[in-house]
Amino acid sequence: MVKDRTELLREIKDEVVAAKDSPLYEYRIKSRYFPVLGEGNHQAKIVFIGEAPGENEARTGRPFCGPAGTVLDELLESVGINRADVYITNVLKDRPPGNRDPSPEEIAFYSPFLTRQIEIIEPKVIVTLGRFSMRYIMEKFGLAGAVESISRSHGKDFSARGGPAKVITLYHPAVAVHNPSQKEILFKDFEILKRYV
Repeated sequence: MVKDRTELLREIKDEVVAAKDSPLYEYRIKSRYFPVLGEGNHQAKIVFIGEAPGENEARTGRPFCGPAGTVLDELLESVGINRADVYITNVLKDRPPGNRDPSPEEIAFYSPFLTRQIEIIEPKVIVTLGRFSMRYIMEKFGLAGAVESISRSHGKDFSARGGPAKVITLYHPAVAVHNPSQKEILFKDFEILKRYV
């Protein structure tokens, strides 16, 4: 019997929940957090990938449900995308302490789960949110030579190899939470998604 996408994604979730060898497992248990696997349409044409769950996300087990999620919802609405039609996840599936940047060790541990999620969902477009997901995805899909700083790459699309047709690199919505003047740039960058809706 062939397993469907939902079953395959559930298997990944079960593995992450039980992953005692994760560099963030003890912190998750001690903090009474949930792992944050992702949510949305398992047949999505567009997958959004952030960096790591924040505190709101780790308390609920849902991606982008805090202030950055509110900004993401506004951005999606601005280009006519229903959040339920896309899939949203992160490179890391557990929250790093103090909301610090993901470490190379953490990215190395969690990224195979992300790769499997992408293989199961088979999106046409991957949208990276922030520099860590941008670097990982671009290197993964044959675009390492095009990696620049997020300040140079935001709002661009790239033709990927061996995976989705396109990779779109955007700022993380949290930049607008910390610096509201950046929101206008995010809205402008999101316009690129109209080509793929």
